[in-house]
Amino acid sequence: MAVPAAGLPARVRIHEVGARDGLQNEKTAVPTAVKAEFIHRLAAAGLTTIEATSFVHPTWVPQLADAEDLFPLLSDVDAALPVLVPNERGLDRALALGARRIAVFGSATETFAARNLNRTVAESLAMFEPVVARATAEGAHVRGYLSMCFGDPWEGAVPVHQVVKVAKALLDLGCDELSLGDTIGVATPGHVQALLSALNEEGVGTDRIGVHFHDTYGQALSNTLAALQHGVATVDASAGGLGGCPYAKSATGNLATEDLVWMLDGLGIETGVDLAALTATSVWMAEQLGRPSPSRTVKALSHKEQ
Repeated sequence: MAVPAAGLPARVRIHEVGARDGLQNEKTAVPTAVKAEFIHRLAAAGLTTIEATSFVHPTWVPQLADAEDLFPLLSDVDAALPVLVPNERGLDRALALGARRIAVFGSATETFAARNLNRTVAESLAMFEPVVARATAEGAHVRGYLSMCFGDPWEGAVPVHQVVKVAKALLDLGCDELSLGDTIGVATPGHVQALLSALNEEGVGTDRIGVHFHDTYGQALSNTLAALQHGVATVDASAGGLGGCPYAKSATGNLATEDLVWMLDGLGIETGVDLAALTATSVWMAEQLGRPSPSRTVKALSHKEQ
């Protein structure tokens, strides 16, 4: 039963990351055809933004080494298909295939920047500058991911002012939107509200912010609700709860898209997503991977159908 709550967005755009952030963590190779089918099914379920792949060197993320083969198979997908690019070479590859939505991936902490990008935070921003400038000149939409916004497994709690500084730097490069990542899932609602308020105070509008929560401590949905109460209307999620982070071993799965949709449906918030079709897609993908989905909603709804 839908029971709306005051002060929440009327509609939320779900930025689906299962096909990229989810599958990049798989230990076994996922065939290109399965990835393409997964993305087609996600679009058919009503998701309008589906992160497709990453144009990184296969040495770093071998699971996404088939980006050139996959992307042309998605030409008929009725959804925005962002792709992650680490540098200008990755951008060249993406633009050559017609990608119109680009994402760069930065860090709020020095240790993770070194481990993930082999650079300091400042050096990574310098690397992104020509990428963002060229993508923008080509008319592409650019998203900036910022990881370790709430805690870092090596550095501990991350000061809010430190996150705000790097977030503003990413936006100053020309990013159209910013995704705040709780990479290891340690955020709590008060911390979420504090960071969003600090960004607002520094002139960063909530309309340019998305949130990306992991469910390590079971806080992803409560943190999402805190962000919605602050006016955020873009939420990252992964079908079936797939994914984590290959460079942060304490990171567990992303917020499951089905769990998010269940909550949003209950609040009367529009998403355009057919929960039954999405659940069926995640059950199908779990079968391809040979293990059950960790999503509570997928378990509940698929059990009910049996």
